[in-house]
Amino acid sequence: MRNNLKIKMITMLFLALFAMQGTGFAQLKAETSEQKAKRMSWWTEARFGMFIHWGLYALPARHEWVKNNERLTNEQYQKYFDNFNPDLYNPKEWARMAKEAGMKYVVLTAKHHEGFCLFDSKFTDYKATNTPFGKDIIREYVDALRAEGLKVGFYYSLIDWHHPDYTIDSNHPQRQTTDSAYVRLNKGRDMAKYREYLKNQVRELLTNYGEISVIWFDFSFPGKNGKGRDDWGSIDLLKMVRTLQPGIIIDDRLDLKDVDGGWDFESPEQYKVEKWPERNGQKVNWETCQTFSGSWGYYRDENTWKSTPQLLELLIESVSKGGNLLLNVGPTARGVFDYRAQDRLKSMGEWMKYNNRSIYGCTEAPAEFVAPDNTLLTYNAKTNRLYIHLLSYPMGNLKLKNMGDKVKYIQFLHDASEIKYRAGRDEEKNNLNLSLPVQKPPVEIPVLEVILK
Repeated sequence: MRNNLKIKMITMLFLALFAMQGTGFAQLKAETSEQKAKRMSWWTEARFGMFIHWGLYALPARHEWVKNNERLTNEQYQKYFDNFNPDLYNPKEWARMAKEAGMKYVVLTAKHHEGFCLFDSKFTDYKATNTPFGKDIIREYVDALRAEGLKVGFYYSLIDWHHPDYTIDSNHPQRQTTDSAYVRLNKGRDMAKYREYLKNQVRELLTNYGEISVIWFDFSFPGKNGKGRDDWGSIDLLKMVRTLQPGIIIDDRLDLKDVDGGWDFESPEQYKVEKWPERNGQKVNWETCQTFSGSWGYYRDENTWKSTPQLLELLIESVSKGGNLLLNVGPTARGVFDYRAQDRLKSMGEWMKYNNRSIYGCTEAPAEFVAPDNTLLTYNAKTNRLYIHLLSYPMGNLKLKNMGDKVKYIQFLHDASEIKYRAGRDEEKNNLNLSLPVQKPPVEIPVLEVILK
């Protein structure tokens, strides 16, 4: 009896420990805050990267979720696989444009929700090498980025609308309205087999292409008819990723926000944060992913394209709150960047060429510095320089409050021309009045570089 009781207690303890994996008990490799900061230092220095959403959805050219939005079956979607032949694909041009725009890293969709793989996976026939194009797109992409000195990143969709064992859920093209319909359609599907497929493909990506700096998993939606950490096997998957690529940086979409080491940065999508994001009272690493227009994949007829000033302000504002900007391009089915994306990248590159000191290595300014109206501040702690971005040019005069005892020298960043200033009088004596040229300099957003004492 005692032995049976002992066995029962041990069994219950084992089950409790196993269950805790879903609540954050499972420990990943221990890492101090200093070690994490060092691992992520290139990323926090870079501040600006390129996202690339590319797949079969470039052929219909009406949103990367076209299969879902139009409730298309695998059979209906097959024509895009049969006609995928991006004959103008030149990743060297992609890498060049990213670098000239001032970007430091690139993240490409190795597989998006449609399930189509841009790489030569051993675990599926649904891949670029089996299309009329016939090449491993990822291999050429990786080589091109490294030749330009850019960090290599992969996006990998946890979701898969093509795989026969991926169970139909609320985000699937064949989503249902009743539980019984889900049961009927999912008969014979096995998420355990899909989990193994997912893990095998991620292992390929992190084994066959050298050092990978970023991996973007997308996305979890736990709840009824949804999917979360247990569906993906997130803990085991992440352990494997950290083992294969110890220096890699990982997003927060594996449904492991409550697990120590379960993510490296928050990823607000398509919106501006009000302030530097925090978790448990601590500021966290973050990166906003944004599009030039309203779609991630190539959308021929979508016309809500952001202007260059809007995009630059988005970049500056992200850095001013301690974050990164990952700006997305959706190449056409021929393999080239949309002409509007090329135009914006070129314009942003012109600005970055002369003003990147206000972006690279910069972060939120200390609270003691008050931003004048219609400006954004960034700050470089290593060089002890404050950057004032003039979103609306003030024509002749700009006041800096409570900075009279902090400033050594001020200049325009784009040409290093001196900005004269004088202290205020009486109660204003610790304020500085800057004398600016009446005519705005020929820069989209002029930047003042303040060299501090």
